[in-house]
Amino acid sequence: MAVEKGLKIVARDADGVDTAFREDVLMGLSQRQKAVPARWFYDEAGSRLFEAITELPEYYPTRAETEILERHGADFAAVIGPGHAVVEFGSGSSAKTPLLLRAISPAAYVPIDISGDFLRQAAAALAADFPGLPVIPVEADFTKPVALPPQIAALPKLGFFPGSTIGNLVPPTAVDLLHSMRRTLGDGTLLLIGMDRIKDPATLIAAYDDPQGVTAAFNLNLIERINRELGGDIPRDAFAHRARWKDELARIEMHVEALRNIRFSVAGRDFAMAAGETIHTENSHKYDRRSAATLLLAGGWTPHRWFSDSCERFFVVLAEATEPRSAP
Repeated sequence: MAVEKGLKIVARDADGVDTAFREDVLMGLSQRQKAVPARWFYDEAGSRLFEAITELPEYYPTRAETEILERHGADFAAVIGPGHAVVEFGSGSSAKTPLLLRAISPAAYVPIDISGDFLRQAAAALAADFPGLPVIPVEADFTKPVALPPQIAALPKLGFFPGSTIGNLVPPTAVDLLHSMRRTLGDGTLLLIGMDRIKDPATLIAAYDDPQGVTAAFNLNLIERINRELGGDIPRDAFAHRARWKDELARIEMHVEALRNIRFSVAGRDFAMAAGETIHTENSHKYDRRSAATLLLAGGWTPHRWFSDSCERFFVVLAEATEPRSAP
């Protein structure tokens, strides 16, 4: 079956600029600690670089989560059942999605991603692999409630949020996202979510600062995107990739650090950075079982089943939409 007509829910101005991107960048560069939300990594080039990261030997999360999806397909089928519309948030290349789709026999697949060209390419590839499955892509910012396609209105829904993308968000924002997903999917729905586990800092640093420089290219691609889409003149060669483990916050932080004093403009606004100053581009929070449960419960999802890889590096959690509450 060909890809069905989906939805496009991205606000752009008369020049075709994503207005939310411009707003986030200008606001972030105006702060004392400059920062740009990690979701803006994923233009077409950034999406492809991230797929390359997932294949690096140092980057364990993809292999660990893939192992879980392969090992527990029968368990997913038993507890979820067939006939769901699988709604994937931030679908990217949908690389892990076939493992889930083959296991649970869904009625439709709805990938949601902000990178429209990459989304449509991935949706077409998956539709070719599943000729009997309706594939309905939605180009939208999944961090906000999304209007789902009318074709799946009557179907039970399973949200799919792999890759520990939830860890990119500070806890209050992660809770807001989980609430948003609940509103998108509706009452009585299920969510299958990946969450990376706390482990030794050396393993974590290696996963986010690989010797091949792929993660550095991914991080610095954000500078190129700002220049291209927002009329910026930021000198890319004035920045270097940095990855840091913050033990007290249980997270890896990624920054781009200015190597010299610089001045630049973005969207007609002027900015300056001193040598050593950084733009904070990503967090990647890590969880133990209690902190993961606390987050899910606060966001309106009650965890029912926990699945881990053989080395206990990663969780995949099946949760059900419930009233938000605190973990005991």
